[in-house]
Amino acid sequence: MKSGNEFRQAPIQGETHTVSNVATELCDYNLYVADTALQEAVHREGGQWGDADLRRFGNRCGQARYIELGHLANKYTPELDTHDRFGNRVDLVRYHDAYHTLMQSALEEGLHSSPWTDPAAGAHVVRAGKSFMQSQIEAGHGCPVTMTFASIPSIRQQPEVAAMFEDKILARHYDPRNVPIDDKLGITVGMGMTEKQGGSDVRANTTQAHPVAQAGPGQLYSLIGHKWFLSAPMCDLFLVLAQTGQGLSCFAVPRWLPDGSKNALNVIRLKDKMGNRSNASSEVEFRGAQGWLIGEEGRGVPTIIEMVSLTRFDCMVGSAALMRAGLANVMHHCRQRSAFGAKLIDQPLMKNVLADLSLEHEASIAFCMRMARALDQKDQDEHEANLARLATAVGKYWICKRGPQHSYELMECVGGSGVMENSLYPRLFRESVINPIWEGSGNVQCLDVLRAIGKTPAVLSSFMAEIGKAKGGNRLLDHAMAELGKQFAAIKPSDAHSLQFQARTLVDQMAVAFEAALLVQHAPHAVADAFCASRLGAQQVHNYGALPAGADADAILVRAWQV
Repeated sequence: MKSGNEFRQAPIQGETHTVSNVATELCDYNLYVADTALQEAVHREGGQWGDADLRRFGNRCGQARYIELGHLANKYTPELDTHDRFGNRVDLVRYHDAYHTLMQSALEEGLHSSPWTDPAAGAHVVRAGKSFMQSQIEAGHGCPVTMTFASIPSIRQQPEVAAMFEDKILARHYDPRNVPIDDKLGITVGMGMTEKQGGSDVRANTTQAHPVAQAGPGQLYSLIGHKWFLSAPMCDLFLVLAQTGQGLSCFAVPRWLPDGSKNALNVIRLKDKMGNRSNASSEVEFRGAQGWLIGEEGRGVPTIIEMVSLTRFDCMVGSAALMRAGLANVMHHCRQRSAFGAKLIDQPLMKNVLADLSLEHEASIAFCMRMARALDQKDQDEHEANLARLATAVGKYWICKRGPQHSYELMECVGGSGVMENSLYPRLFRESVINPIWEGSGNVQCLDVLRAIGKTPAVLSSFMAEIGKAKGGNRLLDHAMAELGKQFAAIKPSDAHSLQFQARTLVDQMAVAFEAALLVQHAPHAVADAFCASRLGAQQVHNYGALPAGADADAILVRAWQV
């Protein structure tokens, strides 16, 4: 038997292994400097004057403490207090401080207002570049920021209502207090369109609005009904659709009335969403809530459509941002992790996957920034206005649709650790399924494309002219453009059923041709040729990582990650 002294001298056996061959957290880098495709698109589309500001903001977004805000805002999700402890109706949503910090940052940077307060050439481009980087940190708080940004064109249709609220909407102040608008320096704007029985079919809405005194634009109405989705309930003002005697109409409904009393807009519950967890979406009831009519009675959809168009644009940008956030983290991982005798980034098949994912990101950000330029110029240029009308619907459908598979593939690049909730990837994946549905699902976008072409044929002429700028740059693209032209020429408006049945096929082709045309004109040959070969060649539909032989994956990857 060993003595006690001998036991004490035995080696300690607690250590089972040394942690090695694992990646580090991606932080303390510049999101703008690391993204060559973003920088080039900003410069190309008229935002070069904002380069220094974008570099500054890109550095801020890449800091560890800023990235952590996104994790905290989603870990500690919103909670609703319908009443205070005394029984007073308060409809108060409580958020983690991280959410408030991100909201404050977004508003101070002008993500809700800069194109309206400083409408210089390229203003939408620079604002989209900032929004793209902010969304890589956290997507949920972008909902009220986007709606506030997008509300201005609709509210301006009723000047006396705009005079009441516009200055505070555009102010770079974030005030989360649940108090009347007069007590705030800055306010945010939400939106309520969807009802249980209608969904995207807003003309099936049943909420009723009746004049409080006099009827007509700018007058006060009383609303009775519900909204199945109202985002975000702590906004100070909401654009709401409701029925009048003349049909569906648009109203500006405040959370608090001008006399300082709480409006009868009651939050029933917060929606338990699989993604976008930091953002409070709600069900509400209007029990005589008062709001001002914006535009003519019965013209609610045309009145609010400007807001919807801009929120759809931000959905495009947001989905592209999710792609970039995941791609940056996976590239960082694959440069550090080894398997089968080599770094993952140097394994031929992994290289193919990463290059393919990089192509998707570059095509998406090129599409987004081209549409940002269209927004900047649409009031002065008919071609740009036509692109803004048609290509926004195409891009919202396509880029948002590409997001979920892109996010999943990034998780697979990491392996088992990629599905762990203490990593970024599950949050990105859950977020990626939100934008394809919100602000009009895929079918709604495709039908909107058909509607725009049928109502204003000039939008299609502008679209084809835009992709035609790349003619002669790639034979596969030339063939795709010719085939697309033949399909449009063969359309018979009388055969609406067949046309709708094939709408996704048609819009798929429009989207890929648009992206390919941008890359052929502006990206290096390695990027443009690989994109066209993989998306327009004989192979066509494929999983990520099936780039054809001859694709210059090394050149694509060097371009994709400039850190």
